[in-house]
Amino acid sequence: MDASRPPGRSPNADTAADTLGDRIFKTLAIIALLVIVFVVGAFSVVTNFFPGPQIQNAYQAGQALYHQMTDYSDVFKGDIWRAQRTDTRGVTQHDPQLAREGLTLYTVGTEPAAYLIDMSGNVVHEWRKPYSEVWPDGEGIPNPRPDEFIHFRNAQVQPNGDLIALYEGNGDTPYGYGLVKLDKDSNVIWRYAGRAHHQFAIGDDGRIYALVHGIFDDELEGLSYLKPPRLEDSLVVLSADGKEQQRTRLLPAIQTSRYRELLDNVPGIMVGDPIHANAVDYIDADKARHFAFGDEGDLLLSFRETSSIAVIDPRSQEIKWATRGPWIRQHDPDVLPNGDIALFDNRGHYHAAEGETRILEFDPRTMAIRWQYAGTAEHPLESEIRGDQHRLDNGNTLISESDGGRLVEVTRDGRIAWEYVVPTRGGPNHDRIPIIGWSQRLDPDDFDASFARSLMPAG
Repeated sequence: MDASRPPGRSPNADTAADTLGDRIFKTLAIIALLVIVFVVGAFSVVTNFFPGPQIQNAYQAGQALYHQMTDYSDVFKGDIWRAQRTDTRGVTQHDPQLAREGLTLYTVGTEPAAYLIDMSGNVVHEWRKPYSEVWPDGEGIPNPRPDEFIHFRNAQVQPNGDLIALYEGNGDTPYGYGLVKLDKDSNVIWRYAGRAHHQFAIGDDGRIYALVHGIFDDELEGLSYLKPPRLEDSLVVLSADGKEQQRTRLLPAIQTSRYRELLDNVPGIMVGDPIHANAVDYIDADKARHFAFGDEGDLLLSFRETSSIAVIDPRSQEIKWATRGPWIRQHDPDVLPNGDIALFDNRGHYHAAEGETRILEFDPRTMAIRWQYAGTAEHPLESEIRGDQHRLDNGNTLISESDGGRLVEVTRDGRIAWEYVVPTRGGPNHDRIPIIGWSQRLDPDDFDASFARSLMPAG
């Protein structure tokens, strides 16, 4: 008999007690280890020491993946479909005495297509090319979204019917998916796999100026509050056949310019995408003639998160001029032939019955507002994000009210000369309307004869 065992206690009882004790000890040890790992991990994240940045990056990547899998699993749950504001579809108003007659090119957020319509809303030509058919070899964006999430954001047609179009992928970061040039029959002429987004401009010599973005992990001296990883924009110059010739990283370009203080106005919630470039306008000879802050060949850029616009010389890669004004989260600034600037002010008309969006024309020398259109109570203008405007040669302005899925042409005195509501509807109840990516009024006389003939009705 074992003298060390209390009387009446079996060997099995001792074994069970030892096993329970071991389990308790192991559990406490694991808990202690987890606490230590958590404390060390939290300390490394706060102090930015290894492996803090790696933990933070992994956490952010996990959050982004979860966000994509939940909020963007259904195409109708993303921000490219909005609740329709009206049941009307197609052309709702047209006054031939007021409107600038012509053809209208537009893109929508639902599909990789561009439509050319007449003043009655009839489609006279269409370009369409799914992203997967442009890069079937997998040499485009890694792990792109399914085709139903990828659309043409911007498109510009050339006189012979060729179309340059920009792809964006909804629910992805970065969401820029590149450029493609199609012929009039939607056959691929060339493709550019850089992460082009929002807008591009075409120079007089055929070169293309596009915005691209990507994730950057470096620290910028003097900008410690812009922690990596962050989404940053660059300006690329492409040859007429789509070959990249130059790239300018825009955040350092602003930082090293005399307009560095613009970066002091980055909203705290947007430090992960601090400038959000969203427009590029080529300043040609006609625009430069009366524009005080740029020369022929310069570019006018728009930075949404700092509510600022800037002129950059792509040859020297220098920011030559920049300003802020009475607009908020603007899009699509254009230099006008008289030297003024017109832009789409998304949020600057806040707390107004007509809507929080307006179109502004201002004198950049004095910052005086020369003209504005903010809609009416009956026809409000409201687009929280996206939108563009184009000054027509008769003085009217063509507006893409992106969130409303509406194109509207207005006169200088605010009368509606033409209005078009995208006819497409979707969603479970067919009451969702796609956003408009871009629009432009074109003169058929500017097309080559062969392409113009193809736009005529048969017979």
